[in-house]
Amino acid sequence: MRIENLLADHQYSRVAAQLDQLPPQDAQLYRGVLANRANDLRQSVQLLEPLVDAVTASGDTVHEKLLRTALAEDYLRLGDWSKAATAFETLDTRLHAKLSADEQDEIEMPLKMLPLARNNPPATIDACDPFTLQVTTDPLGLVDIPVFVDARSRDWMLDPTLPFNLIARSTAKEVGLKLSEEKATIHTLTGKAIEVQATVVPRFTIGGRLTVLNMTAFVYNDADYYFPHTGYQVEGVLGYPALAAIGSLTITSDDTIQVRPTKQIGTPDKDDLLTDGAPFFLDGDQVIVAFKRVRASSDAAAPPDPAGSGTGDERMYAIDAGGQQTWLTSRYFDEHAAEFNSMKVDLYAPPGQASGSQPSYIAETVPLRVGNATIELHYIRVLTQPLGSSALDDVYGILGVDALGQLKSYTFDYRTMRFSAKGE
Repeated sequence: MRIENLLADHQYSRVAAQLDQLPPQDAQLYRGVLANRANDLRQSVQLLEPLVDAVTASGDTVHEKLLRTALAEDYLRLGDWSKAATAFETLDTRLHAKLSADEQDEIEMPLKMLPLARNNPPATIDACDPFTLQVTTDPLGLVDIPVFVDARSRDWMLDPTLPFNLIARSTAKEVGLKLSEEKATIHTLTGKAIEVQATVVPRFTIGGRLTVLNMTAFVYNDADYYFPHTGYQVEGVLGYPALAAIGSLTITSDDTIQVRPTKQIGTPDKDDLLTDGAPFFLDGDQVIVAFKRVRASSDAAAPPDPAGSGTGDERMYAIDAGGQQTWLTSRYFDEHAAEFNSMKVDLYAPPGQASGSQPSYIAETVPLRVGNATIELHYIRVLTQPLGSSALDDVYGILGVDALGQLKSYTFDYRTMRFSAKGE
């Protein structure tokens, strides 16, 4: 159980350090799951597919759930719509009772939406040299990127945590896209029941430069993604499939994005790939970044971790570039409780959580170690009690756009799975 707990706790380095102590089949399973988290999708499939029959026959539902969930996510991120649809259906059919409420919510969209796109062709990406584009900050505080949907100019919201690209029904109708006859009703996207259909955009261009052919997107009714308090209508959303094509993007405080595509025309510059900074991982619908612990002077002499591996210095945070608010969890508070002894406590209700208001503090300065650099975030909410959601309580904080907006720039490189940031 120890290695399963480490995996659930996002301690990927510590899991990797223990693989040689496992039986060969178990070691192969966890290597495949780690490859999934590190977005090495073909390696993950190569390791996990041969294990399906043996793990299923063993009756070990814990390992079967790990394997089937990772493999379904692999197919989804690879854009193999048919295999992904079948994999999520099998996962739900065989193991529904073994999935927690959070896990059931996590698979709701792929489980219901993928069958609509089962017969869609795979997307292809035209090679493109690196480029810079001007973006806007929408009324929600999120980044909107200029795109062309079959030569029609639009601004789409960026949400790296979303497994799909989305398009408003009015845009799909204007462009003349063909929609799937079948529909699906989902609840986890906005918290309300919304109806979606699937479509294929024959030609989709990001920033006038990077072109994706036969891009699958899911169509929602305009009113379902409208925010009346700001008057903002979401025209479309760029999720993981678009980011996989973009490769690396650097978002700056002057509203520009630097794109280094996965597929380039010329020979990439020697510094094209991001190799410093902090590793990040994809765990379901979470983007998990491994920041190093910033040690106080009082514990500077302490060893990095009892086992001497050094991996105990990692502190896992979820980055939600499609979310508006930042907070640090009770896990952060437990390590830093002494810093709040003389501070005033107040009540705070985390957005989208059913836990209600709870005691919290405001941290004036929060240092984070990103590789060899330290950045500082200011005036960050710190919760003192668990929320009762393992996806949130197992990380040290949720960093939304209000925290990212304090930075001079930040970079996600999906080619090397590294994150870097520069403070103001």
